[in-house]
Amino acid sequence: MQKRDLHIHTDFSDGHNTPEECVLTAIEKGLETVGISDHSFIDDYTYEPYWLKKDAEDEYKKTVFELKDKYKSKIKVLCGIEQDFYSHHPAKGYDYIIGSVHFLKTADGFFAVDENLEDMKSHIKFFDNDIYNFTDLYFETLSDVVEKTDCDIIGHFDLITKFNKGNVLFDEKNARYISGFRKAADKLLKYKKPFEINTSAVYRGFKTEPYPSNAIINYLKEGGAKFILSSDAHRKENIAALFEKTEI
Repeated sequence: MQKRDLHIHTDFSDGHNTPEECVLTAIEKGLETVGISDHSFIDDYTYEPYWLKKDAEDEYKKTVFELKDKYKSKIKVLCGIEQDFYSHHPAKGYDYIIGSVHFLKTADGFFAVDENLEDMKSHIKFFDNDIYNFTDLYFETLSDVVEKTDCDIIGHFDLITKFNKGNVLFDEKNARYISGFRKAADKLLKYKKPFEINTSAVYRGFKTEPYPSNAIINYLKEGGAKFILSSDAHRKENIAALFEKTEI
């Protein structure tokens, strides 16, 4: 299996290191391919440090493509983007696109699904105090992520479980939750796109399973899914973190 990590964030969005620092770390870790994939520009959300600034996109591409040439004898460098469902700015000129859902939109507002536990709890009142209305909308939105983003990789399928360790928010064995993820999986499987197995929540201590959970991975496998390991690293030291301990 090729040693690669295609989900890495830099200081062009909410990462802590430069693209070059990430490439050099990937080389040190013996990777054959490294992909820089900062967060896409989002008009609707006010937390600006989160994403790639719209006026910095050309500089971002230029920087990564220069690294591709500079280190071509040591590693294959790819320039990607993590395109959010609610990014209106089209993803053009990239080697690949990761399609993800980080937000949900209702008549009451625009809600992040992975900010923190307290925010997650506060969102429930906007869903008739039924957390499964929230999970239903998440999976309904996710089911359209390929069509909306034209992505090459489907990102962290069950991101809404980030703060659900011990089922503190919802029961992942609940029939509605299972029905929701299966409907999304069934629709996404038709596109024949790989799903990432994302180790970030495990090495950061939020979860004991990657995204998606083992139950969802097994369901996707039954449907013939292909997978790709991703670290979703925001610090260079986490590039390819736990890959050797994660089955694919």
